[in-house]
Amino acid sequence: MAELLRVEGLKSGYGEAVVVQGVDLALEPGASLALLGRNGTGKTTLLNTLVGATRRHAGRIVLDGRDLTTLPSYKRAAAGIGWVPQERNIFKSLTVHENLTAVARPGPWTVERAYEMFPRLAERRTNLGSNLSGGEQQMLAVARALVLNPKLLLLDEPLEGLAPIIVEELLRSIARVVRDEGMSAIIVEQNPRMILPITKRAVVLDRGAVVHEGESEALLREPAQLEAWLSVAKH
Repeated sequence: MAELLRVEGLKSGYGEAVVVQGVDLALEPGASLALLGRNGTGKTTLLNTLVGATRRHAGRIVLDGRDLTTLPSYKRAAAGIGWVPQERNIFKSLTVHENLTAVARPGPWTVERAYEMFPRLAERRTNLGSNLSGGEQQMLAVARALVLNPKLLLLDEPLEGLAPIIVEELLRSIARVVRDEGMSAIIVEQNPRMILPITKRAVVLDRGAVVHEGESEALLREPAQLEAWLSVAKH
């Protein structure tokens, strides 16, 4: 099968500081990848590099046959990268509906379909972004990325800091998008046991380099190895 994403020898960081150390990655169309690692191992930097928000020192990024390596962020978005950063970056001075319609592009993910995915947003479509709860803002950030109809969805710790009931709701939605509907995605998440069951493959970073790549299901069956890499609890 042809690759959707290929990353070759990627080194990147901020200024002269190199955080990502020669990463190679490949992702097939319709596949989802859990990007795991302790805090500070380069997960967010890697996503930021894919969208063009860091300094690249070496390597290539190819999406659906198109070399994105030297393109600015807005051209990468136009080429098919949808990004939900940790900061969410919604337009707080616009309503929910305006946030979605301002960026929507033709494709299967329409604004109305986003409302069906997130009924809370439909109920608050006239509310300003600044008047939403943290969980609702995260739902809006994900919905806004979906209505771009991207080829590749990047989610940077989408469940971080949210109430448990919101985590469950958002996780169900993400699972539907990436597992049931086949959206290609890379998901960074601190809790591997939340994200591994809904992704196909997993990559573990340590000190900016890939130390493991394999099937998500297989990694779930190795709790001792998970703890060694991630210092996670076994429960």
